[in-house]
Amino acid sequence: MVTSSTGEHALSMIGAGSHHKETFISKYIFSTDHKMIGKQFLYTGMAWAVIGGLFSVLFRVQLAWPDETFPFLEQIFSNWFDEGHMTPEAYYALVTMHGTIMVFFVLTASLSGTFANFLIPLQIGARDMASPIMNALSYWLFLLSSLIMLASIFLPTGMASAGWTIYPPLSILPQASSGSGMGMTLWLVSMVFFIASQLLAGINYISTVLNLRTKGMTMTRMPLTVWALFFTAIIGLLSFPVLFSAAVLLVFDKGLGTSFYLSDIFIGGKALGYSGGNAILFQHLFWFLGHPEVYIVVLPAMGIVSEILSLSARKPVFGYKAMILSLLGIVVLSFLVWAHHMFVTGMNPFLGSVFALFTLLIAVPSSVKVFNWLTTIWKGNIKMTVAAVFSLGFVSMFISGGLTGIWLGNATVDIQLHDTYFVIGHFHLVMGVAAFFGMFAGIYHWFPKMFGRFMNETLGYIHFFITFIGGYLIFWPMHYLGMSGVPRRYYDFNEFHAFSEYHDMNLLISVSAIVVFAAQFIFVINFFYSMKRGRKSTELNPWKVNTLEWTTPIIPGHGNWPGDLPTVYRWPYDYSKFEDGPDFIPQTVPLTEADIESDKKNLH
Repeated sequence: MVTSSTGEHALSMIGAGSHHKETFISKYIFSTDHKMIGKQFLYTGMAWAVIGGLFSVLFRVQLAWPDETFPFLEQIFSNWFDEGHMTPEAYYALVTMHGTIMVFFVLTASLSGTFANFLIPLQIGARDMASPIMNALSYWLFLLSSLIMLASIFLPTGMASAGWTIYPPLSILPQASSGSGMGMTLWLVSMVFFIASQLLAGINYISTVLNLRTKGMTMTRMPLTVWALFFTAIIGLLSFPVLFSAAVLLVFDKGLGTSFYLSDIFIGGKALGYSGGNAILFQHLFWFLGHPEVYIVVLPAMGIVSEILSLSARKPVFGYKAMILSLLGIVVLSFLVWAHHMFVTGMNPFLGSVFALFTLLIAVPSSVKVFNWLTTIWKGNIKMTVAAVFSLGFVSMFISGGLTGIWLGNATVDIQLHDTYFVIGHFHLVMGVAAFFGMFAGIYHWFPKMFGRFMNETLGYIHFFITFIGGYLIFWPMHYLGMSGVPRRYYDFNEFHAFSEYHDMNLLISVSAIVVFAAQFIFVINFFYSMKRGRKSTELNPWKVNTLEWTTPIIPGHGNWPGDLPTVYRWPYDYSKFEDGPDFIPQTVPLTEADIESDKKNLH
C-alpha cells in the first residue's frame, strides 16, 4: 500500500512547513515531530531506569547484609529504614515498584516509544506519524502517568506494596498493608493514564505502517524493525484494555465496596463485608495482558537485533519471510498461554495441559528466530561495533533465558519451581536483560541519526562487558537457588536454616547487581557527553546500511526529507549480493537486469 494523492499532498505540506522558526518550547516540549517525541520517551525512560535500578540495589543490599545497619542510607531514605535496618514494608514496596517501573515505564513505554516513534516514519519513507498530535498526546499521558507514580514514592503511608502483579486481596485492603492505601490508589490512577498512552501510540503506529509507506515500500520490503514494532503495537492494542478492565474492577472493590475479587475475608478475627468474589478472576485478567506483555517488551529488541546483525555480518537476513511468520506466530500464541502463570491455583489438570502445550509451542517461532540470527552471522564478515556486540549479547541472553522457560512451561515442574528464584532468573534473562541489550544496541547504532554524533566506542565496550558478565552473575545463580527451593520476595533468609546456607550466593548476586548498576552510569555519561562533544558524523550513511533513514540529512528536520519522498525498489537486506559487486545496495537504487536474474535464481 502506498500513500494516496491526498495524503502525499498533506505530507508534502508538513515537509514544506519544516523551515519555520521554532522556539525552545515548541521544539523540545510541545513538538509533534516524531523524532523529538521518540527522544522524549528515551529521556523519560532513562530517568525511570535509574530509579528502578536504584530500588533493586537497595533491596539486594538488604538480602546480602540483613544483619548490618546502614545509617547513611537511613539519612537518605529515612521513611524506609528504622535504626539503620530496612523495614519489611519498605522491602516489599521496593520490590513492587522496581517491577512496575522496569516492566511498564522502561521496557514497554521507553523501548517501544523511542524506536517506534523514531524509526517507523524514517524506515517506511513517511514525513511523520499518521497523527502527530495524537503522537504527542501519547507522550504527555505517559509523562503524567510517570509523575503520578513518582509522587506515590513520597507518600507518608508508603508506595504500593502488593507486588508488581498487584494481586488482591493484598492490593485492595489497607488493613493488610499500609502501601495498599493511597499508594495503591495512585498506582492504579497512574496505570490508567499509562494504558491510555499506550493505546493512542499503538493506534498511531499501526495506522502509519498501513497507510503512509512511500512509493514502492510494499509490506515485504519493510525492515524487520518495522515489522517487530508493528506487531508489538497490535499486541498492546489487544491486551492492554484487559488490564484496564482488571484495574477498574479493582478500584470498584477498593473504593465502592463491590466484591469482584473478594469473598469471606477476615482480618483480626473480624469478617469484612465481602462475599461472592474470586481473586483468581484478577489473575486471569492480569495475565491475559501479563504474558503478551513479555513480547511487547522483547519484540522491538528482536527487530533491532535482526537489523544490526545483518548489517554487521554484511549478509542478508536469513529467512526474511520466516522471520515475519515467526513474529506473527508469537503474536497469536502469546494470547493463548496466560494461564501457565496459574498452574498452582488449583486449575483443572486437563486445562493445565492445554496451556502447557501452547507454552511449549510458542518456543517454536522463538527458536526459528534464534536459528535465523545464528545463520545470518554464520561465516559473516562481522564488524564488531558496540551495537553488534550488544546484539550478540541479546542472542546469548535470549537463548539461555528461553531454555529455562521450557522447564516452567511444564505444569509438573512449574508447581515445584513456582515463586522461587528460578522464575526470577528466567524472567530477567529472557525479558529484562535481553530487552535492555536490544535497547542499548539500538541506541548505539542510531545515535548518529538522532544527534549527528557518535558515542565513544571504548566506553561502549566497557559498558557491554561489565553488563554482560554481571548480568549472568546476577541471574544464572538464581536458577540454582530456585532448584534448591529458595522462595522469592523473602525479606531475610537468615531466619530460615534451610535457606541461610545460600547466603554466599546471595552475596555474589547482590555485589554483582551493585557493580552492574554502577556500570550503567558509564552509558549515561557516554550518552550525554556524546550528544554535545562526541565525534561528529560527516557521512549520510556511516554504517553503510540499506534502509531509508540513512538517505535523510545527517540530522533530519521536521518532515525528514527536504525534497520528494524516496522511492523504494528492493528489500532492505541486499548485502554482498554479487561477488564482484558493491558491499551494500540501498533500497532506493533501482533494480538492474542482474538483480532480476539473481532474484529468479534465489527463488528456484
